[in-house]
Amino acid sequence: MIPLSQERVSPFVPEPEIGAKRYFLWTIGCQMNEAESAKAAAILRQAGFQPARREDDADVIIVNSCVVRQQAEDKVAGKVGSLAKLKRANPDVKIALTGCMVTGQESKLRERFPHVDLFYGPSEFDRLTELSPELAQVDVDLAELPHYYEDDEDDAGVSAFVPIIYGCNFVCSYCIVPYRRGREISRPFDEITAEITDMARRGVKEVTLLGQTVNAYGHDLPGDTDLSSLLRAVNEIEGIERIRFLTSHPKYFTDELIDTIAECDKICEHVNLPVQAGDNDVLRRMRRTYTVEHYRDRIQRIRDTVPGVTLSTDIIVGFPGESVEQFDGTMRLLEDLRFEKVHQAMYSPRPGTLSSRWDDDIPWKEKYRRHQTIEELQTQISAELNERYRGRELEVLIDGKQRGRWRGRSRGNTLVFFDAPGDWIGRTVNVRITEPMTWYLIGELADGGESTSPAGEHMTTAR
Repeated sequence: MIPLSQERVSPFVPEPEIGAKRYFLWTIGCQMNEAESAKAAAILRQAGFQPARREDDADVIIVNSCVVRQQAEDKVAGKVGSLAKLKRANPDVKIALTGCMVTGQESKLRERFPHVDLFYGPSEFDRLTELSPELAQVDVDLAELPHYYEDDEDDAGVSAFVPIIYGCNFVCSYCIVPYRRGREISRPFDEITAEITDMARRGVKEVTLLGQTVNAYGHDLPGDTDLSSLLRAVNEIEGIERIRFLTSHPKYFTDELIDTIAECDKICEHVNLPVQAGDNDVLRRMRRTYTVEHYRDRIQRIRDTVPGVTLSTDIIVGFPGESVEQFDGTMRLLEDLRFEKVHQAMYSPRPGTLSSRWDDDIPWKEKYRRHQTIEELQTQISAELNERYRGRELEVLIDGKQRGRWRGRSRGNTLVFFDAPGDWIGRTVNVRITEPMTWYLIGELADGGESTSPAGEHMTTAR
């Protein structure tokens, strides 16, 4: 499962041209949702729509949903419900709901949200033509449009998400994603590389390859196509400086894949490898298909092969039947492996999953205690790990500004901020770290800033 991101709305945009129709996108959930929202935006822009600053100004509003946890589903329901007032005030506005909340639920949702004009599932982009005549008249195959689109060749984004495989063939007992996104389907190899080549031409410097189980890529394609071969091909695309991928399953994290990370200079030295629990019996009931011992072996192999690699993982606390002793096993795993970041969640039953039939027997108060226990441990570990960067230089790709400071990420996926005059968007710079914080780093430009090192060279980075 791809780690959840925060809810996102259409970014700040200039005032649309007079007479142009406008769209507004609201997205919550994983990076796959963000990629699919980007493709919806590409389709709308192809039809002449321009992004709106506010939903009140839009002719088309799309809400991209997530139901992986109850909290996310509640936020979506609240957002869609709030649009009823806008629809009453402006009956001509078209509202669409997409994402995992929709699959197999259209009739129920239509009764619950009668003000919504269109419900369409993940990747059902052809159904957008039902929203307006302009979309129906687009003279291109909507399915063939890339997951990225910019009218202005000189105003491309720095980073982009690229889905490479849809769906999931695993049936983890707690996870609703396979029921909402279906079986795995890999995109054609040449289609992906062509899309990324076009992204590079438009100015994209970093791509993140996406899949619910990204390292299952290619098993349904002819020949020896797999994630390693795709990564090596993307590594050769001119203009692309950095490559990342999300999210991997421990069962498929092979020695070949680890060697590929080590050997390809553009692949960033960061791996997100969800473990979910540190006890074999809990993993068995989760249907995770690996053991704690196998997971530890993969982490050790990664660290032995990829110098300076940074690691993150996912944890679920309070899974049905998880004893205090079993939770202690998770704590030992985290203490031993010392991840840079831990994405954690309190278990909530998802309708239709196997575990939803079981007694949710861990009280909320105890789930919260376990969540906070991990939070306290990880806060300490992250602060200690970030301290190693003090006085060192990191190679940082700048993707924006936040609270007046330039913002970017190191190859190890750590957020870095610095102050400097000028425009640094899209540039790779060397930043000397002056103030390591728990979750990010603050620094200053080193030697005038811009890195001249080839991709894969990291100056004096402590990695």
